[in-house]
Amino acid sequence: VQLQASGGGLVQAGGSLRLSCAASGSIFSRNAMGWARQAPGKQRELVATITISGTPNYADSVKGRFTISRDNAKNTVYLQMNSLKPEDTAVYYCAADKSPIFRGGDYWGKGTLVTVSS
Repeated sequence: VQLQASGGGLVQAGGSLRLSCAASGSIFSRNAMGWARQAPGKQRELVATITISGTPNYADSVKGRFTISRDNAKNTVYLQMNSLKPEDTAVYYCAADKSPIFRGGDYWGKGTLVTVSS
């Protein structure tokens, strides 16, 4: 499974970004998907997951601001990020799980950098 994340960049606090992750090499509709992030000097944090049926789950730190969605026809998962804060600055990674429910991720893509300026 290959995962390619895109959409990162520099944004001011309060702004929005949408990340995309295109998957290939598997039957996408059978994979739970997730987004995680890693800030400098910090551990990787799982921020959002989505089951094969489209049920989302969010970390408390992003709940109400981030929305994860998937388009099985395009083999793509999205992360819409609104009301961004400087503490959201991190490299964001997408992951695919062999399970219908995200259990930690079996495949990980290269990250995309999100920088939020104050």
